[in-house]
Amino acid sequence: MIEIFEGAEWGEGSPVLNGMYRDRKRIFVDLLGWDVPVVDSVYEVDQFDDEHAIYVVATNERGEHDGSIRLLPSVRPHVLGNIFPELCDGPIPSGEHIFELSRACLSPRNRAARRLQVRNAVTTAVVEFALLRGIRRFTCIADSGWLSQILSLGWDCRPLGLPREIAGLSTGALVIEIDGDTPDKLRTAGTYVPMRIVHAHADGRAAA
Repeated sequence: MIEIFEGAEWGEGSPVLNGMYRDRKRIFVDLLGWDVPVVDSVYEVDQFDDEHAIYVVATNERGEHDGSIRLLPSVRPHVLGNIFPELCDGPIPSGEHIFELSRACLSPRNRAARRLQVRNAVTTAVVEFALLRGIRRFTCIADSGWLSQILSLGWDCRPLGLPREIAGLSTGALVIEIDGDTPDKLRTAGTYVPMRIVHAHADGRAAA
């Protein structure tokens, strides 16, 4: 199942979001060694995890975090605009219908085949959510490890500038175009995954 959360909470908040922040810490801090904030030595939570953030979260049959991605409005502070603007050769894409994708996280508990399924499910949900909300473009930052995966998903994307070395990895910024044909492009690429999408409250209850 896919759950959509609007606004960041941890600790006493949703168990699903708690699991997401824990897995983010395991991946980005413990495994990749990112120098990012950690709350209570457990949760990876940065300055962009606020009431304006939107989370697309895949959960397993036990209701645990399986994978997720964060959407940030480009008209507010976001990673590309505030931390890595040099990755854009021109103006940073910004506007009411442009959001940033960041903190893509797949649970380290899963094996490779399951991670691929979850990645495709989260991508599909991101596209469907964008069409529902009138989002026309996503920006994102990808290192060499993620770039090939993003390109293989089937949607239309293009670089915003030449890649640069960040923390020892070739890293670039991309813009992804979203329109009514995008779901069919994912189907052609074999990455579209029909699933149930629930808009959840911050405390984990499904919205009516």
